Amino acid sequence: MSVSGAQAAAFFQEIVQTGSVWWVRDDDGSPTPVSSSGRPAFPYWSSEARAQRGAQIWGPQFRPVAMPLDHWRRAALPDLAKDDYRVGINWSGQRLTGWDFTVEEVVNRLMHALGEPPYDR
Repeated sequence: MSVSGAQAAAFFQEIVQTGSVWWVRDDDGSPTPVSSSGRPAFPYWSSEARAQRGAQIWGPQFRPVAMPLDHWRRAALPDLAKDDYRVGINWSGQRLTGWDFTVEEVVNRLMHALGEPPYDR
């Protein structure tokens, strides 16, 4: 399994265990870089320590912020889908790279991690 694949697998296991998702922001908002897919992505991490590494790379004005898993699932992900963002998962390394998925793919993987039936639109 690739490093990105291992990071993605860890993401879903860890957020189900902790019940929270982490993101990075400053006073003006969150970075939404263009991903390897060529579309903007909103990155999330499965732990504060992972998000802190992202914040350090983007700059000292950024800080990690926790979000309850249920809120992420029911509010943040639908908002990202409306705006046609992809979801970055546990990006790492000096250039913060990794996998990004459509919101639908993320919801399906989350439901699988939670042991729920497949997601239908």
